Parts: sequence; structure tokens; C-alpha cells
Amino acid sequence: MTDPTRLHRAVALVLLLVASAVEAQGPAAGTIKSASGTAFVIRAGRTIPAQPGIALQESDSLRTGAASSLGLTLRDGTRLSLGAKTAIHLRGFAFAPEQQKLGLSLRVFSGVLSYISGRIAALAPESITIETPKAVIGVRGTHLLVQVEAP
Repeated sequence: MTDPTRLHRAVALVLLLVASAVEAQGPAAGTIKSASGTAFVIRAGRTIPAQPGIALQESDSLRTGAASSLGLTLRDGTRLSLGAKTAIHLRGFAFAPEQQKLGLSLRVFSGVLSYISGRIAALAPESITIETPKAVIGVRGTHLLVQVEAP
């Protein structure tokens, strides 16, 4: 076997492994639309600098630094805005209306979160929860602002 053939097979194997890993994660929950200052996505123990275009997965955590912000859009059209010094965790996300699988669960640890509802709120408002260290909010409206002060 020639060296170019080995290289092509090695590249094909790597591409197959990467495609399998992406498929195993399932469809993205959403996307980062805007980022300013210092912000990160924490995924499976890795810290990734937040930049527009990065796909978000269920169970991702997001953090912003001082004088920083993030704008996110989830697959159902839900819009989230994170202010400075905010930390949240996307605990659960499901948007498969044809299979009647709908849900959104967020945990806000600190900072400011603005929520504007998407299709999940219209189809199954009872399936949305936003948790803070002191309360669980069942979302029934279209716009919500949450502020959690760090201990």
C-alpha cells in the first residue's frame, strides 16, 4: 500500500469517528448569536471560549465575566440573554413536536438572565422551568427577567 492510500484511509477513519461523536450528541439545542467580553461554554469538563456560531448542547454551562454578555437562540426560537457575571446550566432541552417531546430546564447560579419564549412555551408551557438557588420558576409568560445575586 502506498503512503497516499494510508493517508486517505487514516483521514477517512478520523472523519468517521468525528461524525459518530457529533451524531451521538444529538441535534444542537441552540446557537450563540452574540458574545462580548469574556464568556465561556463549559462542556464535558472542557472550557470553550464563547463565540457567535458555536452550537449549544443539552447539559452545557455558560459563564460570562465582568462587562460581558451572551445572546443565545435555542432551536424552538427561545432567546436568552446573559448579563455580566452570569452562570447558567442548560439542564434539559427537547424540541421534537412531532414526537410530543418538548421541554426546557435552566439553572441560574448567578447574574442576570433575560428569557423570551419560543415555540415550546406556546405548545407546552408547563414543560419549562428556570431554577435559581432559592426558587423554581414555572414559565407561563413570554418574557422574564431573572437576577440572582452570588452568595
